[in-house]
Amino acid sequence: MKFMLLTAAVLLLTSRGLTGNELLLTGPYIGQATPGEVAEIFAPNIVSTEQYSYGGVFTPSMNEFYYLSKESADSKPNFVVFEKKDDIWIKRIVSKAIGQPSFSPDGSIMHLGKRYKIYSNGRWSDVNLLGLEFQQHKIMRMTSSRKGTFVFDQAGWPDGDGVIHYSKLNDGKRKPPIPFGQNINSGTFNAHPFIAPDESYLIWDSRRENGFGDSDIYITFKQNDGSWGDSINMGPSVNSEGWDAAASVTPDGRFLFFHRLNDHGNANIYWISANIIERLRLSQRSN
Repeated sequence: MKFMLLTAAVLLLTSRGLTGNELLLTGPYIGQATPGEVAEIFAPNIVSTEQYSYGGVFTPSMNEFYYLSKESADSKPNFVVFEKKDDIWIKRIVSKAIGQPSFSPDGSIMHLGKRYKIYSNGRWSDVNLLGLEFQQHKIMRMTSSRKGTFVFDQAGWPDGDGVIHYSKLNDGKRKPPIPFGQNINSGTFNAHPFIAPDESYLIWDSRRENGFGDSDIYITFKQNDGSWGDSINMGPSVNSEGWDAAASVTPDGRFLFFHRLNDHGNANIYWISANIIERLRLSQRSN
């Protein structure tokens, strides 16, 4: 029986162009053992290598994982996806890098900065551009909530004064972008925001005097009156003495993904239990 199952797996992989030298990846999260309260590199030597790997996100179905990756130090980054088919994860290069990916909570929009794709009839559309009100912004990451609120950054190079904006959807009409207040847009290099699907919290990274290192990841929680609370440094479980940035929560709500630089100076993808979010929420309420 075991021989028959192994033979079937080999035939399936051979039909998809895989060789016996490639690792068979099955199960959730690209077959990776899940982390606890200590951050770990995500999919070492598979997704996170000594080369650049950045912007990793699962689709809401949890059956696709998109990220940006370099094959070598001299190459340009590719837009890569791992797709789960028949419980086996298959890697595929989608295109050259066209923006940091994120997905609307219903999975219908692939955000790519000021660009986007629409999912329809079982496939993604060609790349489209957002409206003129967004074209003036140098957007690195765009995320959205179930209400259709867009939250995005504005690259602040070279002075570092990155500003995070939001744009609400009212009665089907997109409102002009507005910057968040100083509780979020203080310090420098405010960037890579992630808005919770229910808009209960916002995560981003920033350089601040009281931080742990080069750039730290912060969170703020929506208050009962609709305002945003004080920004909270996510602490040493997430932040290090180096660059920590571009965090997001998996669509199933279980894990926080973020990025650090490896020993070669390239971005790698890390993950940790998302329980830290609720602990910080409760800590804020008790203070």
